[in-house]
Amino acid sequence: MIRKIVLATMVAASLGTIGIIATPATAAVIVQVAPPPPRTEAAPQARRGHVWVAGHWVWRNRHHQWVPGTWIRERCGYQYVQPTWAQRDGLLAHGARQLEARRSRW
Repeated sequence: MIRKIVLATMVAASLGTIGIIATPATAAVIVQVAPPPPRTEAAPQARRGHVWVAGHWVWRNRHHQWVPGTWIRERCGYQYVQPTWAQRDGLLAHGARQLEARRSRW
């Protein structure tokens, strides 16, 4: 059993030297083309234990794609942050959707 774990670790470590690069899920995307205006969506009735995530534009395959709204599970102590497009140095940066920990009031 231990030999299998050591072998798996060695294989995983060797893959890291080949040049595989992992980017974080919240990596910003920089583009020169502004997204179209947001589409109007009717928010469904509230669901217990879930948060409604409104639809938004993302940059995929060299163009903007609409991601329709969806429900995500509510996490105690976190709040949802809607993705945004912001202008930086004449370019547009897209921040991925994320959950942020709420700051305590201490």
